[in-house]
Parts: sequence; structure tokens; C-alpha cells
Amino acid sequence: MKGFLLRFMVTGLAVLVASKIISGIHIDSVASGIVAVLVLAILNALVRPILYLLSAPFIVVTLGLFMLVINGFLLGVVSYLVEGFQVDGFWPAVGGAVIISLVSGFMNMFIAERGQVEVAMSHSHGRKIRHIN
Repeated sequence: MKGFLLRFMVTGLAVLVASKIISGIHIDSVASGIVAVLVLAILNALVRPILYLLSAPFIVVTLGLFMLVINGFLLGVVSYLVEGFQVDGFWPAVGGAVIISLVSGFMNMFIAERGQVEVAMSHSHGRKIRHIN
């Protein structure tokens, strides 16, 4: 449960960052932002896998770029369903999907399934680096 809440907060932060960067995404209040993130999480869990499966040939042909269209579409659906969360068209939706994917993907790299923040470090013991001129 802790991991879910942490990932929910990460997605919320990613949506906030997208609304600050992309001029076509607007959040009117904290409550509408929270509801938008909740609806987006539900759509991503239930609808997105079905859309990915149905559009698999397009995803393969476009080398995965069609997934951005699907994610943008889902962001547009959230805009339609949640009052106070607006996405002003196709390109802001796709741009928002890119920003949300990048921010949440980067931040989720540091979160374990149990909700712990992880940092992996590697030390090279005994290895010497020589510079050749």
C-alpha cells in the first residue's frame, strides 16, 4: 500500500510538472488535480493495456511512438471526465503524456515495490584506470 501511495504521489507530481511545462494543460484546483490523477491511474491500469493490445501492429510499425498517441488520448479522456482539469487539444495531450512518462518513469526508478526509495551504487575495487596519451 505504501508503494501505491508513493507512486500515486509521483504521478501527481508528474501531472503537475506537465501542467507547468505544457501551456495547453490546466489544473484549476488541488482537488481537481487529485481527481485527475486518480482517474488517470484507473484508466492506465484498466484501459491502457487493452488499447495497447488492440493497437499492437501500429505500435510495432511506429517503433513504439503510437503509445504516445494512446497516452495522450487517455489524458484527453481524463480532461473530458474531470471538471477543473483541461487539455486543450491533441498536441498538448501528447506533450503532456511525454512529460508525465518521463518524470514518473525517472522518479519510479528509485521506488521499490514495497514503497522504499532505492539507490544503487557500484564501486570498482582494485581497478586502476590508466590514461594513454
